[in-house]
Amino acid sequence: MTKSEAVSWYRIQEMFRFQSFHMYGIIGTAILLGVLAVYLIKKLRIKDIYGAPIPFEAKTKSYPRYIIGGSIFGLGWALTGACPGPMFVNLGNGYPAMALVILGALCGTYLYGAIKNKLPH
Repeated sequence: MTKSEAVSWYRIQEMFRFQSFHMYGIIGTAILLGVLAVYLIKKLRIKDIYGAPIPFEAKTKSYPRYIIGGSIFGLGWALTGACPGPMFVNLGNGYPAMALVILGALCGTYLYGAIKNKLPH
C-alpha cells in the first residue's frame, strides 16, 4: 500500500477533490478483481480449504443504510485521510497520530455495535 501511495493523505485528498485518477484506478482495479474472483468461485464451484462450498447470500436492498453508512465512512475517510487499511499501514510507517484515528474508528465501531438494534436496517 505504501509503494502504490494508497496510504498517502495527499493522494486521498486528490481523489476527493477529483484532481487525480490514481486512487480511482486502484479502487477500480480492486473492484474488478473482486468481481472476477466471485464470478470464478461461483462458476467453478470452488470450495474453501475444508472442502465446503463458499456461499454467497443476496444482500437486502435497503438503500438508506448504504447511503448513510457510506457517507459517514466517506466523511471519516476524507477528514483523516485514511480508511481502515491505510490507518494501520501509516501507524506502522511511523505516523503516531494514526493511533488517534484508529482509536476513533474503534470507538465508532463500538458505538455502532451498541446502538445497532435501535437503527433502521
